[in-house]
Amino acid sequence: MSVPKVFVSYSHDTQEHKQWVLELATRLRNSGIDAVIDQWELGPGDDLPHFMESNLASADRVIMICTDRYVEKANSGSGGVGYEKMIITSDLLSRIDSNKVIPIVKQDTSNEVPTFLKSKLYLNFSKKEDYELSFDDLVRAIHGAPLFEKPEIGNNPFKPVSEMLPHKNNDLSMIIFKVIVDIYESGKTFIFHEDVLNKVKCSRIMYDINMAKLIEDELIYDYEVRIELGHRGKVLAINMGLVS
Repeated sequence: MSVPKVFVSYSHDTQEHKQWVLELATRLRNSGIDAVIDQWELGPGDDLPHFMESNLASADRVIMICTDRYVEKANSGSGGVGYEKMIITSDLLSRIDSNKVIPIVKQDTSNEVPTFLKSKLYLNFSKKEDYELSFDDLVRAIHGAPLFEKPEIGNNPFKPVSEMLPHKNNDLSMIIFKVIVDIYESGKTFIFHEDVLNKVKCSRIMYDINMAKLIEDELIYDYEVRIELGHRGKVLAINMGLVS
């Protein structure tokens, strides 16, 4: 897995704020993120516009730390912050994903962000007591690892098993059905329950319950000790792509 690169944009409000940004970037790097800030990269004589342009373009995400001074500079287009804003809103990055920029609010009295970021959701780092939760949200966003993942859509409870597709249905009856199809395709016309049980490896009670569902839907014919793939089962196997 590649290491995500993050460019941290901020204003040099105070030495205390610069230290806060430095510590944030350090924690990001310790969390598997290639965080880039000017304090590590730039020295006397270095080209500031080139540093901004190259890192804004190459970064996977851009963190904009919004203090009152940062917002003022961005909106007025002054200083390095104003130059970064101009780059972000220019054709240089017009084709980037809309979620590339992550605004961070770091103010004591307001939650203002620059005008061009008004439509974006931000992370609030203003409250010290909520820092760890906000930091966890930030790291998860960068790594693409949300705390709550969207669940897959389950089966329609009113749809018969015979119409369900394998990727939409992972219940035991379909697992048993697939095993029966595999055995049938291997050349066995008549299949014994023990043959299926040995491959499915489930309890006999669970097997009997789910096998009854297949028999009820006429996918499988039951002849006591042996079973046979029914015509409807063969059609379903083709429709499901289990056979070519």
